[in-house]
Amino acid sequence: MSSQVKRIKVNLNKKLSSSYEISIGHDIIGKIGTIIAENRIADRYVVVTDSNVSVLYGELFLKELRKAGGEKAKAEIIEFPAGEASKNITTALTIVGRLLNLGVDRKSALLALGGGVVGDMTGFIASVFMRSIPYIQVPTSLLAQVDSSIGGKTAVDLPEGKNLLGTFYQPRGVFVDLKFLNTLPASEFNNGMAEIIKYGIIDDPDFFCLLEEGVEAIKKRDEAFLERIVTTSCRTKKKIVEIDEKDQGLRHILNFGHTIGHAVESGSEYKIPHGSAISAGMIAAARISERLYDFPSSDRARIERLIEAVGLPGYIPEFIRTEGVLARLKWDKKKSGTMINFVLLKKIGMPFVTAQVTESTLREVIEELRK
Repeated sequence: MSSQVKRIKVNLNKKLSSSYEISIGHDIIGKIGTIIAENRIADRYVVVTDSNVSVLYGELFLKELRKAGGEKAKAEIIEFPAGEASKNITTALTIVGRLLNLGVDRKSALLALGGGVVGDMTGFIASVFMRSIPYIQVPTSLLAQVDSSIGGKTAVDLPEGKNLLGTFYQPRGVFVDLKFLNTLPASEFNNGMAEIIKYGIIDDPDFFCLLEEGVEAIKKRDEAFLERIVTTSCRTKKKIVEIDEKDQGLRHILNFGHTIGHAVESGSEYKIPHGSAISAGMIAAARISERLYDFPSSDRARIERLIEAVGLPGYIPEFIRTEGVLARLKWDKKKSGTMINFVLLKKIGMPFVTAQVTESTLREVIEELRK
């Protein structure tokens, strides 16, 4: 039985064309098609998904979309191989070729049905195809539901690092169906939990406490608790995006744990899941904060305990060389000139950005976390 749909409005600088809603509910796949059809965003829709999600939900979603649109509804599906390794310009060009073969034009829209890779790839293509066409996010992973589907960051990876080729391009809507989480593997579920924990660390000490108290509910994937923490996470993300849409200031705090985390992730050639890399990055940031800025050791320990309690490793595997991580930090897209910006903590809920972290400190902390 489907639930009521909660709606969160993302208001972007009073630009109605860029503002949109995040719709959250459980078992709302049928309602998604109806809402899309009612809003008449396009004359034709192409669902872009990956090989894993396509098997589970591709035809079902396409059927609901066509049913909602009536007999004249035009909807097709394109899939590509699942995994971060596909998030590159070669895959993007392949999808563009298929769009052209289908006769897709500027009166069409793309629907990203999948996790973060699908969302980033689809948004990137939509932003540049025929000088932009609309797209809609239908995230199926916890990570995408609470983070990457919201805010309009699109990108593909380069050999030098993650998300180095991309655009800011807002979706026309985001639809979060919590039922998708029922089929999510544990490793992918944990990827999303890393981002949810991040929101508690950087924005809301009470939310962090809620997560500490709700570890068992998280492990059981309790429906009511998940809806609560997903909704809170979406509200936090939208609040920050509204203030800083183009990542020029406040939005930098969303990168807590990501500077070192992305270097670890790309250094492993994406063998290490995003959540595992980011959890190690968050612990590294907490330890740097403790060393340099008197971040309380008790709070650092709480962060490490929560990360471990939800099943995230929080360490850097030995096969990742320290020198490799340090080298990849120099390619970080958030750096200013030669200065690498880090999001650190004064206390839980009080982050700040600084470039005043020495290489020797970085080396020490990275070495501590290698196992």
